[in-house]
Amino acid sequence: MLSFFWLRCLLKMVKGNLVVPEDILSIYCNGLQGSTSPPHSWDVGEQEEEAAGAMGGHNPTEVQMSQLVLPCHSNQHGELSAGQLLKWIDTAACLSAERHAGCPCVTASMDDIYFEHTISVGQVVNIKAKVNRAFNSSMEVGIQVSYEDLCSGKHCSICKAYATFVAQGPPGTKVKLKPLTPQTEEEKIEHSIAAERRRMRLAHKDTLKDLLTRSTGDSEMELRDGSAVVPAEKTRVESVELVLPPHANHQGNTFGGQIMAWMENVATIAASRLCHAHPTLRAIEMFHFRGPSQVGDRLVLKAIVNNSFKNSMEVGVCTEAYDQEMSVSRRHINSAFMTFVVLDEEGRPRTLPKVMPQPGDGERRYREASARRKIRLDRKYVVSCKQTEVPLSVPWDQSNKVYLSYNNVSALKTLVAKTNWVLAREKEKVQIYTLEEDKFLSFRIEMLVHISASQAFFLLSDLRRRHEWDSHYESAERVQQVDEDDAIYHVLSQTLSSENKPQDFVILASRRKPCSRGDPYVVAFRSVTLPTHPASSSYTRGETLCSGFCVWPESEEMSKVAYYNQATPGYLNYVTTNVVGLSSSFCATFEACEQFLLKNKDDLISQL
Repeated sequence: MLSFFWLRCLLKMVKGNLVVPEDILSIYCNGLQGSTSPPHSWDVGEQEEEAAGAMGGHNPTEVQMSQLVLPCHSNQHGELSAGQLLKWIDTAACLSAERHAGCPCVTASMDDIYFEHTISVGQVVNIKAKVNRAFNSSMEVGIQVSYEDLCSGKHCSICKAYATFVAQGPPGTKVKLKPLTPQTEEEKIEHSIAAERRRMRLAHKDTLKDLLTRSTGDSEMELRDGSAVVPAEKTRVESVELVLPPHANHQGNTFGGQIMAWMENVATIAASRLCHAHPTLRAIEMFHFRGPSQVGDRLVLKAIVNNSFKNSMEVGVCTEAYDQEMSVSRRHINSAFMTFVVLDEEGRPRTLPKVMPQPGDGERRYREASARRKIRLDRKYVVSCKQTEVPLSVPWDQSNKVYLSYNNVSALKTLVAKTNWVLAREKEKVQIYTLEEDKFLSFRIEMLVHISASQAFFLLSDLRRRHEWDSHYESAERVQQVDEDDAIYHVLSQTLSSENKPQDFVILASRRKPCSRGDPYVVAFRSVTLPTHPASSSYTRGETLCSGFCVWPESEEMSKVAYYNQATPGYLNYVTTNVVGLSSSFCATFEACEQFLLKNKDDLISQL
């Protein structure tokens, strides 16, 4: 197999006459692999820092905070308490949001947070927060937390988080946020994927509901030999806090970070009652603020262990508010689910007692905790799959469909946002670009077509019609319509594999309409596995992880259509062995695609 160095030289030699495998445009016929999760780089380069000048960062919304961990910030282990860290995170994120909005902002939600390490007294916490994208009246703020050891100079990542803030105007008015223009490649990636994260947040409740509907409905406990059984009611905690001026923000409302800190405190007590030890917080599932509270309110915080697994437990915690003087009913302010572990002297998770749920609501919470755990594990599996590992395809089921769809679209958007594309060939209307980065070689083919972007989007997203313009394509059967925007297809290819057998693919096709002006229409593809369509001895099962179409409207009747595909070293021998002589297969296939779009632009019956 040729090295990337020689491949780069070869590509340069054939610039203007780029030769690629005839079927590389077909995502199913070349088995190319791609990135499953977008990179996150929060460091600002020296040149960018110089250009930023007095702002101290490239993004004008960026806020940097450094805090020395003192004994008053620590827990019983001498480590920074999670509640104090949540306060600092929320403060930095709010300042970033208000920098962009130019008006007061409140925390609407905080996405799932996974704590990778603990921080000891004497170490420094570094927090960076910046607005990734502004929608109508809400915006997403990305937060990166790391620690610094001043003595050794060591730096280590603690967690990443995404918070949603809402701009607050005068009573009775709604603030319309100005759009945010990303500048760097990293900012463009975060800006693009923010829309997909927003979609995933909105779908989270439906995901849990679907999983519970499909479960057996019993509350049978996990079998764990030698483990004690603790009634869930023994872990219940209820605490009341009076909101005083020091607990309020600059708007007079209770500081969101303070509420999250109080919630972490009662959740820790509940977890301690199960294990009779000092637990360590590992993860928090989305905080969702349902309403404000003010100075003078009483906040009732409730926590209980919903379920325990072999080495972890889930604690449910909620916050209600009421005004003592007005004697009104309690208002639901916030709720979250926290995952705790108990570590032994060597830092390994201990086996935990089992939980006996109370009948009724206790059994419901018990089942929901199991469902949330499955969702977390599925999500972790999806985002942790490495490009060089086989099999690449992730098993498809109802519990991970939201995250697979998110991962599918975000991987393509990450590739699209790359800035170092090089024009390798241009023939009439078609331009071919290449991108060599780390271990990946990517291709982009684009052209202008006299068709509206919405029409091109609908035609290209139906894989059952691909054979009408792609000669490497034999057929595609839609085996499952997941929802309005996602479908799974079984694809048969005419191209023979190295085993001299035709290839087949099981493909998840995810399509997205623009979230706002300037966004493209997106059709993303990746491989999945289905029990109903196992690999067959008659075919070589192919896989793809990052490929698809993006369509940008140029005018009402003109659009730019671009196809992307990303290859990894495992398949570069397939690419390099085809870089011989002059081939116009790329251009010919894309020109056939243009003719297909023009011929069928008014025929969208198959998409209804």
